[in-house]
Amino acid sequence: DGTRGIVVLNPDPGTFLEYLERQRRYVTHDRELAKLRDMPARTVDGCEVRLLANLDVPDDAQSVLDHGATGIGLFRTEFLYMNRSTLPTEEDQFEAYRQVLARPVVFRTLDVGSDKIADAIEKRPEANPALGLRAIRLCLKNIGLFRTQLRAILRASAYGEARILFPMISGLDELRLAKCILDEVRREMIEEAIPFKEDTKVGAMIEIPSAAVIADLIAREADFFSVGTNDLIQYAMAIDRQNENVAYLYEPLHPAVLRLVRHIVESGRAAGIPVSMCGEMAGDPLFSVILLGLGFDELSMIGLSVPRVKKIIRSVTMDEARILV
Repeated sequence: DGTRGIVVLNPDPGTFLEYLERQRRYVTHDRELAKLRDMPARTVDGCEVRLLANLDVPDDAQSVLDHGATGIGLFRTEFLYMNRSTLPTEEDQFEAYRQVLARPVVFRTLDVGSDKIADAIEKRPEANPALGLRAIRLCLKNIGLFRTQLRAILRASAYGEARILFPMISGLDELRLAKCILDEVRREMIEEAIPFKEDTKVGAMIEIPSAAVIADLIAREADFFSVGTNDLIQYAMAIDRQNENVAYLYEPLHPAVLRLVRHIVESGRAAGIPVSMCGEMAGDPLFSVILLGLGFDELSMIGLSVPRVKKIIRSVTMDEARILV
């Protein structure tokens, strides 16, 4: 039972019949949700939110879009680097990125740490990988690797609407250095007459409390925000999400978390840049009305969640959402 995360061994006849009925209801509900595929995620009073999909591998692109997403709000590029002894070439990455650009795509640059990176990247074991050399920190320490990925994304941008997202930004220095390297790559490609979209947007992933607190400053130097709630909640609540002893403290609706998120959205709005959420919170229908009331422009989630969230958004007014917040 994937909806509850359990396996029933040797069910008796009564349990078997109960699950047959639950399956029938599930299939019927899914068929009703499928009718929403081409309808906008628009509230009763006409406020619209873009619903996007998270993507792990290019082969899943059509599947997630078939659920009604209008684009890819988070393309995790890590798959290209995993389970291999050599780094992917620029050409490897370019081909992978180009094939998903039938719709708008946000490409998150490499977001891995010492606990899960390609054997080809020099690494040392770390006591706490979640707080160590990972994501943008790893890329800024391995600039050659970073430049190769940026070149591949920019080359792919000539074939569709691409945006670049830097993960785990903790302050202005990291964002400025990453943008500086990107500008150098752009200049090189212009000199080499390699086509790309020069106005490709660059965003900051806000998933560290330090970045959330100074979101108003970061917003002046980013084209968009994407809120990564998985890590933001983990770091704000000082818990390891994988530790079952403290898992009960992982609470998306904790007032501290909501205040951080509200500040991020308000900072983005004040700077005139769009704000998206791509963490698990974005795809949970229980939180949809709250995120709507907080003022998000985009929500990105697994494909299966898109119609469920869309149904909720289409059933309320913006005033109701704001009152709930």
